Amino acid sequence: MKDNSHHPIIPLSFPVYFWPVVALAGFGLADSIYLSISHYRVYTDIGYASFCAISKAINCDTVSQSPYSILWGVPIPVWGVFGYACVLAILPFAASREAAKERLWSSLFWVFLCFSLYSLALGLISALMIHSYCLMCIVSYAINFLLLFYAWLIRRRFGKNGLIADLLLDAQFLWHQKRVHTIMLVLVSGAVFGAMVTKFPEYWRLTPPPFSESIPTGVTEDGHPWIGAHTPALEITEFTDYQCFQCKKMHFFLRRLIEAHPDKIRLIHRHYPMDNKVNPIVKEPFHVGSAAMSLVAIYAQSKGKFWEMNDILFNADLGQEAINTKTLMNQAGVDTGGTAPNIYDPQLQIALLTDIREGMKIGINGTPAYVIDGQLYLGQIPPEILDKITKD
Repeated sequence: MKDNSHHPIIPLSFPVYFWPVVALAGFGLADSIYLSISHYRVYTDIGYASFCAISKAINCDTVSQSPYSILWGVPIPVWGVFGYACVLAILPFAASREAAKERLWSSLFWVFLCFSLYSLALGLISALMIHSYCLMCIVSYAINFLLLFYAWLIRRRFGKNGLIADLLLDAQFLWHQKRVHTIMLVLVSGAVFGAMVTKFPEYWRLTPPPFSESIPTGVTEDGHPWIGAHTPALEITEFTDYQCFQCKKMHFFLRRLIEAHPDKIRLIHRHYPMDNKVNPIVKEPFHVGSAAMSLVAIYAQSKGKFWEMNDILFNADLGQEAINTKTLMNQAGVDTGGTAPNIYDPQLQIALLTDIREGMKIGINGTPAYVIDGQLYLGQIPPEILDKITKD
């Protein structure tokens, strides 16, 4: 029998290591582009829901809606697009004949180490602060760790010096061998970076139109506040929670729609806080403080300032448990006589519980919810219903 135990091991060639790095960076760029588009649509498209909005724990949209999705005034996935694009622009230098399979891999190792550490930080934020995970973000984390592994592998296979010593050699290589290209890359990436942090449009800052006294407001026979047309072609009753992002997005959209068609649409507001302290369908702590926010709005309604307070509360920080009622009343123009109002007055609580019980009776199990012509719609309003108004 022939003995193969002493045959030499033939090492893999450089392209076998290099092209997976290119592919991973390309996948990372594509993933970041998808996440950037998804982040934009979460804030601007009332009917959008990403494919990975699966549950409370696995939900890309929840992660996009959190304040942690923005860094230095730029969405996190857009930073991903910038980072992977820079890596793809650098990789041809590392594959050039002058690089001799050695140069830039130490520099890229440190870059990918930063990518990986940042991925760990984002993962911890998702677990400890947002309490929800984004599947496509997890894909990018895996890509970053694989890039780090390949940079380490290439250095181990082709490198001759230490990680620190090679940084200086990499800098000398870029300056002496690729000076013109290096200067162009630095100038272009620097200009893009500067434009991003100073000029990026803040589409995530949702705001209603300025409250206009020319838009009619009133109270229904049952005592619920409305805004819009006296004799509407379309009447919408909304059940919302002040800590619900989709409620905020939809409400501000409807407010702008009423501003554009004040003689066609009437919006009636009902309270449905998903706060386990008042809502029986919520079995664990969730949107803590949203019930108190509803009570603040009901108190403001009793003073004729509901819609002003409504806009203020939807713009308040989500998850805010401690509510300074006196400050809120001053912002809405409510005269409290210099003292903090008692938002826990029994009459206010009865009004809130009435809305919650009505919502439960018609089958609402989440927010936002809308009732139009006796039909319940959860999450959003079918576009064809609104099209009848906007296209007439």
